[in-house]
Amino acid sequence: MKFAFNSGALAALLAASSVSAFSTTPAVASTQSRSTLAYSTLKAKVDGRTVEGEVKPTNNFILVKIADALEQTEGGIILAGKAKIKKTEGTVVSVGPGKTHPETGAVFDMPVEAGENVVYGKYDGTEIDIDGTKHTLIRDDDILVKFSGDKLTLDSVDVIRDAVLVQIETKERATEGGILIAKSSTSETKPSTGKVVKVGPGRLATNGELMEMEVSTGDYIKFRDFAGNEVEIDDEEYTVVRMVDVLAKF
Repeated sequence: MKFAFNSGALAALLAASSVSAFSTTPAVASTQSRSTLAYSTLKAKVDGRTVEGEVKPTNNFILVKIADALEQTEGGIILAGKAKIKKTEGTVVSVGPGKTHPETGAVFDMPVEAGENVVYGKYDGTEIDIDGTKHTLIRDDDILVKFSGDKLTLDSVDVIRDAVLVQIETKERATEGGILIAKSSTSETKPSTGKVVKVGPGRLATNGELMEMEVSTGDYIKFRDFAGNEVEIDDEEYTVVRMVDVLAKF
C-alpha cells in the first residue's frame, strides 16, 4: 500500500515535535532488515499528533512492541481491567544506530536486533501508540535480558554487555509456629550471593572495544546489596547484575 503526502507538511510536523527518541520516514521498506521489522501501515500517535510512516529510533533507543498483559493467573483466576498484570517485556521492532561516545566519537553497537524479545525494568520506557498497539521506547541500558522464541527459559535467555545472570539461592526459615517463609519474603536484606549462569560479552571501552569479563559461568559471586534486578525464569528467581557491582568471586 502506498501513501501520498505533502513533504513540506511532514517536515513541519516533525520540526514541531519535541520527541527526540525516534524519527519518522515517509516510506515503509519492502524488505525486513536486521534492525527493523516491516509494517504495512504505521500510524504513530505522538503528543496527540498522528504521524504516518516508519518509526525509527535514534541514538541508543529501541522500539519495542509490548507483550499483552496477563489476563489470567496460573490458578485460573480471570483478571479484568486494572487488575491485569502488565508485562515489562516485548518484541524488538527496530533499533537506533547506537550511542556515540562524546569524547572518542566511537559508536557503540546495539546489543539487540529486530525480532528478538527483551525484558526491561518496570519503570523504564516511554509508551507510544502505533496502529492501536502499545509500544515503548527504551534505551539499550534498560534491557535486563533478551531471549529468543515465545517463552523466557534458561535455554533461550541471554544477557547483554557487562551483565551477569545470577541464580539466587533462596533459603527457607521456619517461624515459631512452624510456618516456612522464604527469605525473599522477609524484611531481611535480600540475598547478594549466587551462582553465575549467564555472562555477557563484556563492557564497551571508550573506543568501542569489548573489555573481558572477570567472571565465568559456574562461578559463585558476591555483589552489592540491592544492586541486582530480579527476573523470574522457569519459576525460579534470578538476578541480573552489572560487572561493576560484583565484589568478589569464589
